Amino acid sequence: MTTLLLVRHGLTAMTGPVLAGWTPGVGLDDRGRAQASAVAGRLAALPLAAVVSSPLDRCVETAGTVAAPHSRDAGGTVDKVDIDERFGEVRYGDWTGRPLKELTEEPLWRIVQAHPSAARFPGEDGEAMADAQHRAVAAVRDWNERIAAAHGPDAVYAVCSHGDIIKAVVADALGLHLDQFQRIQADPASVTAIRYTELRPFVVRLNDTGGDVTGLLPKPDGDDDRKAGPGASDAVVGGGA
Repeated sequence: MTTLLLVRHGLTAMTGPVLAGWTPGVGLDDRGRAQASAVAGRLAALPLAAVVSSPLDRCVETAGTVAAPHSRDAGGTVDKVDIDERFGEVRYGDWTGRPLKELTEEPLWRIVQAHPSAARFPGEDGEAMADAQHRAVAAVRDWNERIAAAHGPDAVYAVCSHGDIIKAVVADALGLHLDQFQRIQADPASVTAIRYTELRPFVVRLNDTGGDVTGLLPKPDGDDDRKAGPGASDAVVGGGA
């Protein structure tokens, strides 16, 4: 029952008004650095087995801040931030770097909103939303297996990524068609937790931006109210305590 913490990067000067995409050199601004420090403080109490990041600067900076309390120098097990391009932003092609207020006038905008599984962004390096989801979910499966093999089935690890990628992974975990993923929100520096079990994933937290995180850890053996069947994979009837 590996637990994945999806952390969205902190704010940048481009976050919001402009679609940054894979624009190089977009790092955190002062607000984003403060957000990264805050989320690192929140997650410091959790025994993170690894911290993985999109290769883009804003994620690498956020992930580095999150990883610091878990480094070997600090008594943890994280040697470095692992970079995985599959967690990189959707490749928005010719939309990259354009103001969102302009993009709302494009015919493709409505498709992205209502039927994202059919959307492919324009230009030579434009990516289909479905392809972006596929690569990100494949990366999650790979890392789940790797983390469980190295650290045990109850390990917790963090991935720093981007809003649309996080939403796409959550949609998969919830069993939603990609066309429903716009119903999900992932704010800057938010934490979304997904616990992967033999039968199904459980979305434990969604777009969490404050509060205690110790409840994200799996319960110790013998202290779980899921009694029937495979245990960790069972949903508690009535919701549990």
